[in-house]
Amino acid sequence: MAHARRKFEEARRAQPNTKVGKAIWALGLIQKLYRIEKTCQGLSPEEIYRRRQSEARPLMEEFEAWLSKTKVLPKDYLGKAIGYCQKQWPKLMHYLEDGRLSIDNHRAEQAIKPFVIGRKNWLFANTESGAHASVLLYSLMESARINGLNPYGLSFGAADGAKIPR
Repeated sequence: MAHARRKFEEARRAQPNTKVGKAIWALGLIQKLYRIEKTCQGLSPEEIYRRRQSEARPLMEEFEAWLSKTKVLPKDYLGKAIGYCQKQWPKLMHYLEDGRLSIDNHRAEQAIKPFVIGRKNWLFANTESGAHASVLLYSLMESARINGLNPYGLSFGAADGAKIPR
């Protein structure tokens, strides 16, 4: 949903002031969805699911209807935003089905951001297996960090429990 919001924000900025109504409407609806998510913080997944069904699902259905009836040029910013949402619609709706899911993947994207930024540094991995090993290591490190572990403070010992020097 963060990508959809960004695309409508780009459409709002790109349009002359007389034509921003549609992008502003979409941004307002997306903002309502995020407000619902904010009120769900600290609730159990079951309660989040119930809230989403009663509050967010009707908004998403309204959004889907609006997307299908709004006619714009497909190549302008608003057309691209609407096209993106229509193409991604099943994925955008998926969070409604499970209270453990987030409305967007912002946390995951922030976790991989350092690797995306550093991608050029790794373009010239000497071998495919070396690149594959790097991917596995980075994935393991970020998974540990996301789960509250300090991957740099972990020590893995041999089967007898001996510590391996760092």
